[in-house]
Amino acid sequence: MERDDLGALFARVVRRLMAAERPLLDAHGLTMWEYSVLTHLAKQPTETQQALAQAIGYDKSRLIPMLDKLAEDGLLVREPDPANRRAHTVRLTPEGRTRLNAAKTDVRAMEEDLLSALSPTERRHLLAALPRLADTD
Repeated sequence: MERDDLGALFARVVRRLMAAERPLLDAHGLTMWEYSVLTHLAKQPTETQQALAQAIGYDKSRLIPMLDKLAEDGLLVREPDPANRRAHTVRLTPEGRTRLNAAKTDVRAMEEDLLSALSPTERRHLLAALPRLADTD
């Protein structure tokens, strides 16, 4: 029997993950894109808005209103970039880190449940292979 194309398989997995994540993130007052922003800023503490948009694959003009909302919610701070007065840097606040960590705990629990369908070896191999497939740049 012929297997489905990888794109079709990954699309089904992504839809399943998004459907499971959405209510978890809603409970923390975050959208998926906001979660993506906070997750990236936790890895790269100070980013320019342009670098952030590029890193997460989001349109810069649409990013600004999202950053405004996250700043209003006290989850991040935007400040003029000392190296370029026309640019702004973005960083998490302690409240942003706390909210992100709480959401991430719930997301990881959901992922553990999803991955429970795999044997420990399959799980280990999948988690080792996915970053290599994702980072082909």
